[in-house]
Amino acid sequence: MDEAVNPTRAAAFVLLFAAIAATAQAEVLQDPTRPPAAAIASIAAPAAASAGPRLQSILVAREAGGRHLAVIDGETVRLGEQFHGARVTRIGDNEVELVRGAERQVLRLYANEAPGMTPVRARTAAQAPARR
Repeated sequence: MDEAVNPTRAAAFVLLFAAIAATAQAEVLQDPTRPPAAAIASIAAPAAASAGPRLQSILVAREAGGRHLAVIDGETVRLGEQFHGARVTRIGDNEVELVRGAERQVLRLYANEAPGMTPVRARTAAQAPARR
């Protein structure tokens, strides 16, 4: 005896098969917002108690005379201001220089950065590649 095929059951089977096939062919995409490996390694590594201040973020304006800010140990400082008794004398793209008397200290954004590795900089609309 022939049994009639239940259309609802057949549609569910087709959808299940399509979902499994799509999952099997899915491509692993990289997260564009994921920090560089050096930054992840520095976060995962235990920080030494005597490591000193930690540079967390830098904001440098593109225009001449624009704003230069840095976040050191959660405290926002500007170029020329004091941070725990040291003067902020330079704020670069990935480092900040502190001077306390004759002592000079350079804080780097990614302390464990591999040689030759530079942080990714945001592009302006003029620098962005043309979309096709």
